Amino acid sequence: MRATSPKTCACSPAACARRTAARTRNSKRSAGWPTRAPCARPCCCRCVPAAPRSACSCSARPRRNASAPRWRRISSSTSARRPAPLSPPCSADMDTPAADDWTGRYLAELKTQRQLSDHTIAAYRRDLAELARLASLPNQAGWTALTHFDIRRFAAKLHAEGQSAASIARKLSGWRGFFDWLSRELPLAANPADGVRAPRRPKRLPKALAVDDAVQLMEKTTPGNAEPAELCDRAMFELLYSSGLRVSELAGLDVHHVPARDGQPASLGWLELEAQEVVVTGKGNKMRRVPVGAPARAALAAWLAVRPPACDGSAALFLTTRATRISPRVVQYRLKVHARKAGVPVHVHPHVLRHSFASHLLQSSGDLRAVQELLGHASITSTQIYTSLDFQHLAAVYDKAHPRARRK
Repeated sequence: MRATSPKTCACSPAACARRTAARTRNSKRSAGWPTRAPCARPCCCRCVPAAPRSACSCSARPRRNASAPRWRRISSSTSARRPAPLSPPCSADMDTPAADDWTGRYLAELKTQRQLSDHTIAAYRRDLAELARLASLPNQAGWTALTHFDIRRFAAKLHAEGQSAASIARKLSGWRGFFDWLSRELPLAANPADGVRAPRRPKRLPKALAVDDAVQLMEKTTPGNAEPAELCDRAMFELLYSSGLRVSELAGLDVHHVPARDGQPASLGWLELEAQEVVVTGKGNKMRRVPVGAPARAALAAWLAVRPPACDGSAALFLTTRATRISPRVVQYRLKVHARKAGVPVHVHPHVLRHSFASHLLQSSGDLRAVQELLGHASITSTQIYTSLDFQHLAAVYDKAHPRARRK
């Protein structure tokens, strides 16, 4: 900086000397910054270069000719960390603690932001706990040390332990999502779970009842003086087969829609008997309307005529013998007992009725898109598996198209 002439100085010599000495001391205290000696001529403080600011990364002004750091590209198979910032942080309080519960924060975000169900959150928690067991992590800070080859080794170990390909695929998906989230919180070089494939899964067809078995199960006569529990069971089974509901959707049904009030959530599903349909909330909090057949409506009307009020004052449609909302496990047990009494030769659970609904509807209509909407599938790929069960359609196509199948 150019020194000014002593004639232009408006300060007294004593004041100028004090200011010069103070600025010199401040500049020497700044660690890592070069100091410049003041001008030798007796002039004011404008001759002394201004003391540089502290080396704080939050308050330092960008220096001239300074450019943003560029990170070196790192392949997904390496686990090298990004270089640290050039300037130190302001204080130790602003550092990210190494022992933060990253898994807990991730699961909390899944519950609040993505609104996943409690069972899905529990599955993610178990999968991340198993990853921590396989990696033998001493603390939560060890997540950044995992590499692509570690995840491949863990997947191979799970396969050697006898876990199914579907379970390994689900765990890899959960790990992949966790590291995607963690890369936004910590400086990860790459997602170590990317590119790791699960073993090939065998193609398994859904188990559906034959049409005769489904009719035998549904047409089991209910005596005229039936107990309320028997009428409740018949209404549940008819609705499962008539509308293709999941057992969780069935258990969450209310008699009518209840709005949210007093801190209580609104109804997840309800019956609209006049409109001949039910409204349910499926996976991903997606609501859909499903029609109800005539036999199911008759069974529901018979149950509603004897339905007692719920003990907790709720509007639950199906109740236990203690007048509480029925649980999916109770529905499974009652359906199993009912199938045995009806003489059905196969094991029957609620999802078998859902598979039977989709298979029989597809055989009769051939409209795959309509079956997808009724089942609430997000992708039609999940619905296409029922086409493999439509043997009547396949036989008709074979008889119509194959040269050897034509009758002469």
